[in-house]
Amino acid sequence: MTDATISLPMPRIPGARNRLKDTPVDGRKRVLLAAPRGYCAGVDRAVIAVEKALEHYGAPVYVRKQIVHNIHVVSELEKKGAIFVEEVDEVPTGSHIVFSAHGVSPAVVQGAADRGLQAIDATCPLVTKVHREAVRFARDDFEILLIGHEGHEEVEGTAGEAPEHTTLVGSPDEADTIVVRNPDKVVWLSQTTLSVDETMETVRRLRQRFPNLQNPPSDDICYATQNRQVAIKKVAQDSDLVLVVGSANSSNSVRLVEVALEYGAKAAYRVDYASEVKQEWLDGVRTVGVTSGASVPEELVQELLDDLANAGYGDVTQVKTAEEDLMFSLPKELRKDISGRTDARAIGGRVRTDA
Repeated sequence: MTDATISLPMPRIPGARNRLKDTPVDGRKRVLLAAPRGYCAGVDRAVIAVEKALEHYGAPVYVRKQIVHNIHVVSELEKKGAIFVEEVDEVPTGSHIVFSAHGVSPAVVQGAADRGLQAIDATCPLVTKVHREAVRFARDDFEILLIGHEGHEEVEGTAGEAPEHTTLVGSPDEADTIVVRNPDKVVWLSQTTLSVDETMETVRRLRQRFPNLQNPPSDDICYATQNRQVAIKKVAQDSDLVLVVGSANSSNSVRLVEVALEYGAKAAYRVDYASEVKQEWLDGVRTVGVTSGASVPEELVQELLDDLANAGYGDVTQVKTAEEDLMFSLPKELRKDISGRTDARAIGGRVRTDA
């Protein structure tokens, strides 16, 4: 893992596509653009892994589940020859398969091996860290209280590392009813894309019931999730409306809407594309806050800014609360196969903000 500073330049704001009307509003109309936003290093790594696999091995390359939770990214990779499947038994024997950024359970890894698939593990390294924590605590006979959303791929992968030791806690209210075998040997872990505030409230309520509850060795909620939530908190307090670009199955994108509303935005909506913004959302709005989830390419944010500029919101101020310089190497399977080529070097943090 290596570091390299990322610069977030001011976005281009061409007046563009005449879809939203320039609605008169008292005072200056403006956009507060949250930074950091969009792609994180783990997402970047996973998307590049599929792209490089297609370049090196040729199409098709199979991907279990969505590589990241964004319908635009998935669609673009499909155009290049990626085939997305739900389970490994849908993949022809001997084919290349990429495991998504959310991670998989040992049972999935074994299932791929049993079919002779050539697996490329694009699990985010920060998710892999949580998997290793689960294995270690289970080995020491701790009961793991996994804070997360039932059915989410990341939760399924982490729980699959130690299913007999893991109990899912889906909300602060569920913390009040969880039953454990031994209250002196419990530890909490979490899905990496949760609301920081809600997770800490869940932990607080768990600790009220189990005073000896242990913390993970380091914070499980990833840096990108936290940074995007901190940025939107600052933006939301001055926004009449917050628009979050991200897909419905993106946990961190959905959380950004919730955080915006909690921290002062009068209204907040999630959209996959700028074309989904409704004219009535802008009625009477002076300040629009804009951000995007960690699996969203910057081009989708730029399309939204284009439409907002056409509607009179051409004054854009970037609100930066953190610098991100984390980078991850390509999955080891790809590095081995394309060793010696320039695209085998460390990648990540490719924030797509160039005009």
